[in-house]
Amino acid sequence: MLREHLPVISPEKHLAYAVGYMDLSLYAEAAAELAQLTPEILATAPALNLCMELAMAKSQWNEVLSFAEALVSLDAKKERAWVAWAYALRELKRTPEAQEILLAGRRMIARPTILVDYNLACYACLLGELDDARALLAEVFARDKSWREMAKEDADLAALFPPKSKSAKPPKTKKPRPADGA
Repeated sequence: MLREHLPVISPEKHLAYAVGYMDLSLYAEAAAELAQLTPEILATAPALNLCMELAMAKSQWNEVLSFAEALVSLDAKKERAWVAWAYALRELKRTPEAQEILLAGRRMIARPTILVDYNLACYACLLGELDDARALLAEVFARDKSWREMAKEDADLAALFPPKSKSAKPPKTKKPRPADGA
């Protein structure tokens, strides 16, 4: 009986609440809000995007693949779905596929951001394509030098930035002191 008097919450409100919960890293609550939506609403780009971001936050890579592919089928010019799709493949140790997907996305995205080339450099490096990785990173650094420091710390790019040895000089040794009374 009491339920009849409760206001109906619109799908837009459920989506807004889910975004708020996501911002607070309250993933169970975000999922609960998404669970209130009908299949028709869940098939829309805003809902699919939220579902994809939730799956990313929870490292649910197979779910990310499904949501990202659905988003790409709705609008292949949106970068985020391509990047997430490729990243999920990389996390699933399917780096050749990740590279292939992101290369396809790069051709479809109107104006790819620096992240696309950076991730492609990572995938190339992981696949041993070091010349390609260097060329992509050169493009990244030309666009924004601040990415260089991040790249030096990125495990995916370790082959391009080997750890430096401490010193090329031989270690200093203590000279023996002359004996007293010499």
